[in-house]
Amino acid sequence: MDFLMSGLAACGACVFTNPLEVVKTRMQLQGELKAPGTYQRHYRNVFHAFITIGKVDGLAALQKGLAPALIYQFLMNGIRLGTYGLAEARGYLHTAEGTHSPARSAAAGAMAGVMGAYLGSPIYMVKTHLQAQAASEIAVGHQYKHQIFPPQSWKLALVAAMVSGIAVVLAMAPFDVACTRLYNQPTNAQGKGLMYRGILDALLQTARTEGIFGMYKGIGASYFRLGPHTILSLFFWDQLRSVYYTYAK
Repeated sequence: MDFLMSGLAACGACVFTNPLEVVKTRMQLQGELKAPGTYQRHYRNVFHAFITIGKVDGLAALQKGLAPALIYQFLMNGIRLGTYGLAEARGYLHTAEGTHSPARSAAAGAMAGVMGAYLGSPIYMVKTHLQAQAASEIAVGHQYKHQIFPPQSWKLALVAAMVSGIAVVLAMAPFDVACTRLYNQPTNAQGKGLMYRGILDALLQTARTEGIFGMYKGIGASYFRLGPHTILSLFFWDQLRSVYYTYAK
């Protein structure tokens, strides 16, 4: 659970911070191996870079490389935080006397960090290539012409649905848990619930008894259901409309 929760949390943050990653990548590649003053500065500072990228490449360019960035964050942070949490749960961070050991904590953190960085490195390279892609007038560094999915591909729509699903699942999971428990609770002869008075009571009781993670039970299943469900619903809806209008004419 530590691996899953830490990975999903990092993915949720990545959706909002990825534009800064794009800006950072472009600014770090600008003037590569050139003496100051001998190259054109397309990006003068962070704010100017935001405006320039949005104006020339389009606002969508500020989210370039988001798909590999999400995979990278899930792998790196899931492994890093999950491994450290596992070491802590198993008692490896304490001495034989039961006291906390700073040296063991540092060693466990370093090992977890190395594992996460090593496994996430190939995805980070793909992310960097995609984030560096730019229109010729503001291009910096080597320009790889990678294209993960062709335009209008159903795979692109599926990835978009999975990305947007992160925010949706994080926001809706507690209410989904409460809804499931309200429907499943035992009732008296009059049909009144015996465990919860309503959705707010279900949320409060769950949070008090099971903690914040109790409100996110089943979040993995919810997330991996949402993307395919969204894209399949839209696909079938579009096809049914097409059939209807064909025969209606």
